[in-house]
Amino acid sequence: MTSVPKGRRSGGRAGRKAARSAAHVQASPYLIRAAPPYDALSEEGLTCIEDNAETILEEVGIDFRGYPTALERLAAAGANIDGERVRFPRGLCREIVTASAPGSFTHHARNPIRNLQIGGDASVFAPAYGSPFVYDLEAGRRYATLEDFCNFVKLAYMSPAMHGSGGTVCEPVDIPVAHRHLDMTYAHLRYSDKAFMGSVTAPERAQDTVDMAKLVFGEEFVEAHCTTINLINAASPMAWDASMLSVAEVYARHGQATLITPFILAGAMAPVTVAGVAAQTLAEALAGMTFVQLVRPGAPMIFGSFASSLSMQSGAPTFGTAEAAQVIFVMAALARRLGVPFRSGGNLCASKVPDAQAGAESASTLIPTLLAGTHFVLHAAGWLEGGLTMGYEKFIMDADQCGLWGRLLAGIDLSENGQALDAIREVGPGQHFLGTAHTLANFETAFGRSEVSDNDSFEQWREEGSLDAASRAHKLWKQKLESYAPPEIDQGTDSALLDFVARRRREIPDRVD
Repeated sequence: MTSVPKGRRSGGRAGRKAARSAAHVQASPYLIRAAPPYDALSEEGLTCIEDNAETILEEVGIDFRGYPTALERLAAAGANIDGERVRFPRGLCREIVTASAPGSFTHHARNPIRNLQIGGDASVFAPAYGSPFVYDLEAGRRYATLEDFCNFVKLAYMSPAMHGSGGTVCEPVDIPVAHRHLDMTYAHLRYSDKAFMGSVTAPERAQDTVDMAKLVFGEEFVEAHCTTINLINAASPMAWDASMLSVAEVYARHGQATLITPFILAGAMAPVTVAGVAAQTLAEALAGMTFVQLVRPGAPMIFGSFASSLSMQSGAPTFGTAEAAQVIFVMAALARRLGVPFRSGGNLCASKVPDAQAGAESASTLIPTLLAGTHFVLHAAGWLEGGLTMGYEKFIMDADQCGLWGRLLAGIDLSENGQALDAIREVGPGQHFLGTAHTLANFETAFGRSEVSDNDSFEQWREEGSLDAASRAHKLWKQKLESYAPPEIDQGTDSALLDFVARRRREIPDRVD
């Protein structure tokens, strides 16, 4: 055991002074970015991508399929309509978007202390989205159920690194398609008090989400504030379909946020090159965002980019590639130039289990996501098998990494405490810092600490069962669910939600869509 050098005090006035200067304020419900974003392209390069996107909008056009309302709105705004093909005069989309789309907005949570800032200097993490399967080490891969859905809502609620509750964290296939949005929305509102995402599978289900939010927040509040963010995907390449457009219109009409995201696998739904993917993504997103702003000028939006690649040998999606990271960097910069919040990245992988491949590919997605200055990070925890599976152990491991790497965004502390000159003067050459007042004041918060990783000796690790990271994560998610306690909710509000769900369940035919 190393002793403290004689004559050096570990507490007293010096210790108290250091502790005060190192004190951390209460943790924010989202990350504040002090570190500048990484730019992968010059001004000239970004201008080139923007010009190419304008050429796509003007010459090639974007299809707006099966939704005449969209065609009418776009024609009135000055777009050229040819059947369902819409061509936009150069600069029209950018002019409409920049004229009214907010650069940042507040996503209100049931618990106001968990409200999220979307855009500006903030970054938020939300769990993975849309998986029909779940996986854990004991039961393996299986279809997801409502119990699984509720479990992940609870895990996200208990995770400091998950700032939002997410949306369709997995598909509860034991509930009829026509009804499951009711159960999912209720689970978000009852088992968590964090901000959540709404249903996007049909306009009626979007309206149910809005109506349930009004039972919690109040009708006037919902019409004037964002209480739900909603994922709207393009039908890439270069098309928007009626299902997404109609849902986007419902949410925009009520002032709720839409996450306008081209979903692209390069080589199949876009060219194989980074510049080609970026130009097409920008064109598709601009067209979708233009429609939203025509529905309700000022409606909150997030510019989303989901782009990965295909194996040119097998046709399977690949993740964690350098090209995908380059797309994230470029699209984040384009969103900043457009003046709207940006979504991308996550902890993406193609691995079927929480193994070394999963960790490597996820890290290769998460770190560029953070360096790019991404505002809204969907798929931040749980993603396996290219998004087909939501993993319990993977959720714990990903959330752990989000908490650790989120510290990167805080930048480098150059305060008096951060510079640590007093400690350096106190120690001098040839001594150590273990017992200094500065070390004692900072040791709990100086470094990120993983709840999954094992840093003990080989002998101690062996005595404790020789567990790998996935096995440790398996124990953790079970412990967390056993200790879960639901957030408080007004009983009248809860009863109103349950009555709404029961009534809509009676009204909606029990069918498979």
